[in-house]
Amino acid sequence: MRKALLLYNPLSGRRRGRRINDVESAQAVLRAGGVEATSAATAGPGDAAEQVKQALRDGCDTVFACGGDGTVHDVVQGLVGGDAALGVIPLGTANSLANDLGLPLSPMSSAQAALSAKPRRVAVGRIAYQDFEGGQRARYFTVTAGVGVDAHLFYKLNPMAKRHLGMAAYYAKATRLWLTHKMEKFVIEMEEEPSRSAEVSQLLAVRIRHFGGVLRELAPGASLDRDDLRLVLFHTHRRAAYLGYVLRGLLGAKWQIPGIELVHAERVNCRSRVEPSRIFVEADGELLGTLPAEISVVTDALTILVPAV
Repeated sequence: MRKALLLYNPLSGRRRGRRINDVESAQAVLRAGGVEATSAATAGPGDAAEQVKQALRDGCDTVFACGGDGTVHDVVQGLVGGDAALGVIPLGTANSLANDLGLPLSPMSSAQAALSAKPRRVAVGRIAYQDFEGGQRARYFTVTAGVGVDAHLFYKLNPMAKRHLGMAAYYAKATRLWLTHKMEKFVIEMEEEPSRSAEVSQLLAVRIRHFGGVLRELAPGASLDRDDLRLVLFHTHRRAAYLGYVLRGLLGAKWQIPGIELVHAERVNCRSRVEPSRIFVEADGELLGTLPAEISVVTDALTILVPAV
């Protein structure tokens, strides 16, 4: 690592008043380690990828996402397919990728860990979907993509509540949806040998092993070291099954939940049973649009800085 840009979302997470100080502290650690490090605020979700590409044209070999999973998501859009590395300074509400990588959650400590980190080449997920204007779009993801009730959570979640209450806002809204949301089924088709189709009320496509917090290991068998997706398929409408699955992760239990299946796949297509679709899709906690959607894996796509053991 010779030249790095630290990109931060000034609106991300609950420590907005300290955001610039946190970024400057991490930047100082990198500079003390001999890295030519600069920082900049993200201009907006749609502009972060272009900021990354401009940094690469300016000679940066590393771009740090300073924020939560949403900030990482925005930065990754400009890095996939290139040689520059992604670093993470966890400053967000949810820091799932940072937890999976084993990063310290202090900005200075995570920057210090980056100085001795090892670059790892990994696959990423890709989701093609219909945006809210009816156009066809695609995004890459590093943590998870979801179709169904979890995406509806992000549709309903109040951004102001998220900023002030952090993860408590997620849990409160998730509880309300669990009690009241009508879980509509949709059709999935998996391209595997043999191919198969099913109707589900929720699908998660997961890339990481450890989420941290109460979720812990959301999809046993998922890993950044694999070149596929770990799919969690909810074949049931039963609210008790949804609750049981969350409790399984909370307690670190190994039991199986009737009506919920885990499979490995490289590609899955999702479509609504009715049109126009009001079944939402999300990636890395960012609401994207609606069905139809195709979720796949892109191999050898991204270099991530992983703390040395």
